[in-house]
Amino acid sequence: MEFEIDEPLVQGIISDEYARARADIERLGPLSALAASQRCHDERLAGAADAGTLACKVGCFWCCYFTIDARAGEVLRILDFVAQNFSAAEQRRVREEIAANSAALSALDDSQRTRQNLKCPFLAQGACTIYEVRPQTCRNYHATNVAGCQQSFEEPDNEDIDPEFAPQVYQSGAAHVDAFTAAMRRTGYDSQAYEFNTALAAALAQPAATRARFDAKLRPFPTIEGFDVPYEFMDEDPG
Repeated sequence: MEFEIDEPLVQGIISDEYARARADIERLGPLSALAASQRCHDERLAGAADAGTLACKVGCFWCCYFTIDARAGEVLRILDFVAQNFSAAEQRRVREEIAANSAALSALDDSQRTRQNLKCPFLAQGACTIYEVRPQTCRNYHATNVAGCQQSFEEPDNEDIDPEFAPQVYQSGAAHVDAFTAAMRRTGYDSQAYEFNTALAAALAQPAATRARFDAKLRPFPTIEGFDVPYEFMDEDPG
């Protein structure tokens, strides 16, 4: 799907979010800054001019079977949320599903992984149980036609599917993520992306050590590979 980039929208969001994120990271710390950024992220998406065209709603969960990437701060926020809000039985179920998903993906390369359908461990009874702290990848995934999402689920090897999305929502979300990621990188915190289930499993195996490494601006997951996600609307980090 082709669209024309709204430069004033994109550059305004990048400038505003980068300045806000830098200040929040220095004042509040990276996880509290992420929480504030995620709230603002949702507000930007909801306020986009074409937000009313979105087909996404509770009970539609085709995308919850797609493998995704997440950043360390998001993983830590999610595990804190689970510890505070899930029952012991639900925490055990989530841990078991994370371990099973991580094992299933361990033998796959990146290309194979993108074509592998796996239920997200946080999908339950047709809804996301961590919606408040869901990763940026999930926040930015949207569609204006559910049929495309269903087809992507049913035909994971089909690379010709061109999903229909809302250009203003897409640009608002991607610009926001660019800016927050740049702020994290500029302040020295890990901003790489990791396969979601693998990162969750690594953090669960060593929760205290993972948090300590992240806070110390070290690699939080020394046993797994991360990667830098190219910016959508920025050529380089702001000064």
